[in-house]
Amino acid sequence: MPQSARWIVTTETEPWQERTAPELGAPTGMPGVFVELDRPQQRIEGFGASFNELGWTALEQLAEGDRDAVIRELFEPGTGANLSLCRMPVGANDFSRDWYSYDEVDGDLALEHFSIENDHETLIPFIRAAKAYQPALRLWASPWSPPTWMKSNGHYAGALPNTAIGTVENGLREDQVGREGTDMIRLEEPVLEAYADYFGRFIDAYREQGIEIGMVMPQNEFNSAQIFPSCTWTPEGLTAFVRHLGPAMAERDVEVFLGTLERPDERMAEAVIEDEVAGPYIAGVGIQWHGKAAAPILHRHLPDLRIYQTEQECGDGLNDWRYTRFAWTLLRHFITSGATAYQYWNMALLEGGISRWGWAQNSLVVVDPATKAYRFTHELHLLKHVSHFVAEGAEVIPTKSYSGFDEQLAFRNPDGSIVLVLHNGQRVEQRVDILLGDRVLAPVLPADSFSTILLPAL
Repeated sequence: MPQSARWIVTTETEPWQERTAPELGAPTGMPGVFVELDRPQQRIEGFGASFNELGWTALEQLAEGDRDAVIRELFEPGTGANLSLCRMPVGANDFSRDWYSYDEVDGDLALEHFSIENDHETLIPFIRAAKAYQPALRLWASPWSPPTWMKSNGHYAGALPNTAIGTVENGLREDQVGREGTDMIRLEEPVLEAYADYFGRFIDAYREQGIEIGMVMPQNEFNSAQIFPSCTWTPEGLTAFVRHLGPAMAERDVEVFLGTLERPDERMAEAVIEDEVAGPYIAGVGIQWHGKAAAPILHRHLPDLRIYQTEQECGDGLNDWRYTRFAWTLLRHFITSGATAYQYWNMALLEGGISRWGWAQNSLVVVDPATKAYRFTHELHLLKHVSHFVAEGAEVIPTKSYSGFDEQLAFRNPDGSIVLVLHNGQRVEQRVDILLGDRVLAPVLPADSFSTILLPAL
């Protein structure tokens, strides 16, 4: 437990600056923000990001000492971002070196040719490097596409190249284009059974490498046909698959979440959860992008349902302060809507952040391939304003605003310490009077800044 208060401030030009924390005092007027310490909400399970192939190939550009410093800042408890709950793909995703699956032998229902050999070059060393600093790291996984022979279009992608998301050719024909509201997986019982076994082989193969994966989701963005690895599913198709996937994962003591949901329609998740056979296997739901509108509704309808924010919206490769402000709105929305975990997307990318399929995205770390140097981005510092201080098991504490200032999050750690995260988006400094119990904290927030104030147990 901290013995004294701390105050950390980040601005666009000065990240992570320690300031003298304001003292708690008696109220002298109407506070602007009330922290409702007697109404704890959901417990936080962790913060993280995704292990992607292009993240590791970017970090491989660095000297060993620099790469080690980056991993340490991301993962070592008490040092930097404290990432503890991370995502990984099952086979290729849009930030893989290229398309691959663990079994591309047509018709191999017995999975005799299953192999994770590809991952020994990228994902496995990436995860091992992280676990060296964070031995308690927890992992979950989802595929972007099944093996091509398990799909009705026989291809990893679902959309033709376009100028909005990359222009790189993917070899898809017009007659292979996928459609939202359809199942691109072959909904034949032998195929569904083999695909559930595919997940099981993945869990087993990683376990043999000393890497435990504690949860899986059946599909990344199951409504989106993309130019990169993707596969659309209907709720009915997902239900049929979870009836196979659930038992295969239960045998291995691995949880199943539904997701990832990227549409603002909570009924898509509820349809699977309400199924008598599939529903009992669903331990939570993963939500990203436009699915954020469904998060508060699901939390209201199913208050005990665990909700993971599974992928922060990815930006445009500029990694600028403008997007960091937007990232704050996402973080605040998901936490106040019941999320128990919050996860960034790309940990590291080369300058420009271009994917294999031509889409520029942001990252926590940017590597310059010309100079072999790295830098931490604004969004790393924003995430760290929460993840560095908020421990696993922390309670989200609701707040009420009466002064027009409504840019805060509050948490209570298992040791009783209080974490306040505040954003002043104005061009001038702003005083905020915050009531905690019978005491008031009155920080003067610097202009255009993020602050974290850590208080000992009250």
